[in-house]
Amino acid sequence: MKLYVEPADGPAFHRTFDTDSMVIGRASTSDLALADPFLSRHHARLFRAGATVLVEDLGSRNGTELNGVPIRKPTAVNPGDVIKVSGSTISFEDLGGNQPATTVDFGATIFRPASEVLREVESEVTGDRALSEADLRHYAARLRRINEVHEALGRSISQDELLSLILKRAFEELRPEQGVIFLRQSGGEFERVASRSERDAVDEDPDGGEIPLSRALIEEVCEKGMAAIVVDAATDERFSEAQSIIMSGLRSIVAAPLLDGSESLGMIVLSSKVAVREFREEDLEFLVSMASIAALKIRNVALTEDAVARRKLEEDLALARRIQVSLLPSSLPDVGGWDLEARNLPSRGVSGDYYQIIPRRDGAELVLVVSDVSGKGIPASLLTASLEALSAGPIEDGSSPAEICTVLSRRLFRRSPPEKYATAFIAVVDLATSAVTYANAGHNPALLLRTDGSAIELGPTGMPIGLVDGAEYQQEHLELAAGDLLLIYTDGVSEAESPGGEEFGVEGILASVAPRRDEPLDDILERLRTDLTRFTANLPAHDDRTVLLARRARGSEPTPAGDADAGGTAS
Repeated sequence: MKLYVEPADGPAFHRTFDTDSMVIGRASTSDLALADPFLSRHHARLFRAGATVLVEDLGSRNGTELNGVPIRKPTAVNPGDVIKVSGSTISFEDLGGNQPATTVDFGATIFRPASEVLREVESEVTGDRALSEADLRHYAARLRRINEVHEALGRSISQDELLSLILKRAFEELRPEQGVIFLRQSGGEFERVASRSERDAVDEDPDGGEIPLSRALIEEVCEKGMAAIVVDAATDERFSEAQSIIMSGLRSIVAAPLLDGSESLGMIVLSSKVAVREFREEDLEFLVSMASIAALKIRNVALTEDAVARRKLEEDLALARRIQVSLLPSSLPDVGGWDLEARNLPSRGVSGDYYQIIPRRDGAELVLVVSDVSGKGIPASLLTASLEALSAGPIEDGSSPAEICTVLSRRLFRRSPPEKYATAFIAVVDLATSAVTYANAGHNPALLLRTDGSAIELGPTGMPIGLVDGAEYQQEHLELAAGDLLLIYTDGVSEAESPGGEEFGVEGILASVAPRRDEPLDDILERLRTDLTRFTANLPAHDDRTVLLARRARGSEPTPAGDADAGGTAS
């Protein structure tokens, strides 16, 4: 079964389902692990029941959809069906499995290790045996042509231009009717990336100029590094089953691997009817020599393009990070009788997390906001910027947490793609009474650490923001006593993993913070960072980590209106 996977974050790719069961999720222990922070660790499962393939939801947070309909029980899938898990989709392209191509025993084909061919070509010219004047002219002409190919491929060009030039030079020298270049893809499969036909005298679309090839030939050339000549397929009885070759009129094929050291990057294949062109040993030797030069250049071009792409990505990330930092508060308000601190650690240079601490109503209230948008990197930073801009109005207008979430969700849904949404925890502190009103839009439960040693989880009061149109939110109320500590965090903290795949969890947060609830907040955050580093064995973070702390100081009285001033720092 061939799957086409489009993750919420990252490029699409193909995956083969050739086992009895495949678990899909965010955790590295899943059979199909996807970069999607809102995917459950083990979200859904594909499995076989006889000849039928079914999909089931594994109790995920956001559910699993088949063709846009939520599934409640194991459901059969058919060709063309699409599974949606959070912001990722999985399409079924082939339920019949990988159909084997016609396999031909190429007994009438000349197979020779390409490395051996290269050594023989070199020894013919540099060896001790005497050469006739005709031989010398022949080898001189061959070396001149190879040198011309080397010079032609030496200029700075893109990979597409390089492949086109390789085929052009092969046609000029060997005069085939058709030519194709295959390259190994990231998944290990070989894909046709360029083709040329004598009829057009220009490069064709990679899907045109079909050369019927058997799996055996591809395996011998690409996987084993063998050069090959199919002398005459029509006269060899072992080609009798290869009707695609016989019916097409192909009779002669020459193929050489694109070897980069001991690794095969792919192969170049030329074909012709015997009546037009029958390939011989000297053709094979030229093609192998040219393929050796081409492989080196293909590798160099790929490395250059990768370096350029990485440099561009780094520049984009640096720019996005500057935008992101500009959205975070450079300082936190100085509120009498309250300790405030926050810290944001991005996982990929640009964070999908966002926090704010905003005084309003002339200092009578304090608004605490922590949000986690879907995805990472540049798309996440852009969505974060939209979130900050869209929330400014209702916050300044004095809306309640539930009203802020409702307005923000409606606006974000109408302005962003369906897979883009965010979780958020929004709290409003009445500084005159220390009463707290909060709404949790699908976010991790905030933690309220009481002075008596108890800890309370403040769970969701509604779904993530921007996920569906018309979403409404509830809000809850509580009061902070002197010494009580409110801790709001993103899932990059609780879901940080040890090398063995164990999550840090709420238990890890409490174990780190609770014994130090009375210490300076900056010290608490630094110790939490140290504990996370030790737990994860200092492995790179897979998700952004944001923590906001708000504590009513011991012995403090509620703050009179107007006493919240700018000051302090945000980390």
